[in-house]
Amino acid sequence: MKSAVFYGKHDLRVEERALPVIGPKDVLIQVKACGVCGTDVHIYEGDKGAAEVTPPTILGHEFSGIVKEVGAEVTAYQAGDRVCVDPNCYCGACEPCRNGVAHYCEHMIGYGTTMDGGFAEFCAVNERQVYKLGENTSFEQGAMTEPVACCLHGIDMCGIRPGSQAVVIGGGMIGLLMLQLAKLEGAARVALLEPVAEKREVAKKLGADVCLDPLHDDVKEGLKKAGLTWVNTVIECVGRPSTIEQAIEIAGNKAVVMMFGLTKPDETISVKPFQIFQKELELKASYINPYTQKRALDLIDSGRLDVESMIYGVYGLEKLQEILGDPAARAKGKYIIAPGME
Repeated sequence: MKSAVFYGKHDLRVEERALPVIGPKDVLIQVKACGVCGTDVHIYEGDKGAAEVTPPTILGHEFSGIVKEVGAEVTAYQAGDRVCVDPNCYCGACEPCRNGVAHYCEHMIGYGTTMDGGFAEFCAVNERQVYKLGENTSFEQGAMTEPVACCLHGIDMCGIRPGSQAVVIGGGMIGLLMLQLAKLEGAARVALLEPVAEKREVAKKLGADVCLDPLHDDVKEGLKKAGLTWVNTVIECVGRPSTIEQAIEIAGNKAVVMMFGLTKPDETISVKPFQIFQKELELKASYINPYTQKRALDLIDSGRLDVESMIYGVYGLEKLQEILGDPAARAKGKYIIAPGME
């Protein structure tokens, strides 16, 4: 099978590999769509993502496809089923798993990180990680289930209440998802800070009440004019120290600042403790997607969450290294890899 194999920093090779051998509880999936994630970029750049990666490994953890074969003990799935995958497989026996925080599993398997993932024509996964796609969900939408699941965990932690005010920093795929989820949670007014005009236009179509260019607009004044006089929640989706600091600056009294964007491991931010004290801010972060995959699937299939407007294009495996290595290309939107595409 054709596969994109990560060998180390800036070293990704499209090559032929043998089909995965499935165990009795495994499902062999023909991958139809696999999203390019910020975590993939971090790994490609030699940084740590959400899990350690030991090359050579097939990356890709946001994927969907068709079941081609099932193991002898699998009963819930059969060949032909349209499915997506939760890439984070917990052991169920360690202390975190037994105490309701399985996403800190001490023996976690990560498809696309610790094990081969979806940037290949086929991938074998444990049946526990497989979810059937809804009738209204395409493969491209199904590939977005994992990032939506991560966003749901983050939005749950924000504690947004009906009638509150929220600001989302960053209009990439994650920011546009968070914008919609904040509205679904009941936020009366939601603003987006994003320097790229095209992304601001998409955000307006998705329900943003105001979109500001943080490089040229007076953000505080713009928020005030738009009626956001007491920002209850700020969701940072860029992953840069400067935008995290900006999130703290614009947050209102007793606000939650969700640091959702993934920074490089060694980056630091400058915090004024007095400012945190004076506002009684809660600084939070969100780690992967515990217990939210099915909710994400149902939300996508219902049509209440738009996961397609932020997709820039669908390409074959040969395009992957160029996408990972080109920030300007990635700034255009979300990329989906279709491994069978020429």
